[in-house]
Amino acid sequence: MAVTANQVNFDTPAAEFRLPATDGKIYALNDVAGEKGTVVAFICNHCPYVQAIIDPMVADARVLMSEGVGFVAICSNDAASHPEDSFENMKNFAKSHNFPFPYLHDETQAVARAYGAVCTPDFFGYSADLKLKYRGRLDEGRKTPPRAEAPRELVEAMRAIARASVAPADQNPSLGCSIKWKEA
Repeated sequence: MAVTANQVNFDTPAAEFRLPATDGKIYALNDVAGEKGTVVAFICNHCPYVQAIIDPMVADARVLMSEGVGFVAICSNDAASHPEDSFENMKNFAKSHNFPFPYLHDETQAVARAYGAVCTPDFFGYSADLKLKYRGRLDEGRKTPPRAEAPRELVEAMRAIARASVAPADQNPSLGCSIKWKEA
């Protein structure tokens, strides 16, 4: 079921985390934070919305990282109900798409709850001081590629944040599969 992320509380600080990554390391927020800003992306392996944007997302992450913006992806889905999102499958997904950023496993789902993530993909853009400035989508593409002349919304927003700590007033919410929450 498609879900739209729409709750935004700008200037809230990024939630701390310490999670295992597909590269065998443990990462905290400060380990992935960039000098000019940070993107925290909630994704998973099986979602068709993620699959449709994963390669452009990796390309945009490379651009942002080269410009001093940190980038991290987190999978918070319940692997018991969705085995394609297991930690082992996350490793394969990261490798097959040549992730230049850490791909973290939020097994308890505490990090997704702390951020208020609701769907995959769900992008949170932070200023250098780790205050929320962007909550939106990668670009206008959903399950199909965006128009050739479509703006690179996440890249442009993060560049504005890096320059002046201000993101565009118009931010389009992300749309994707709901995070697969564990039963209480």
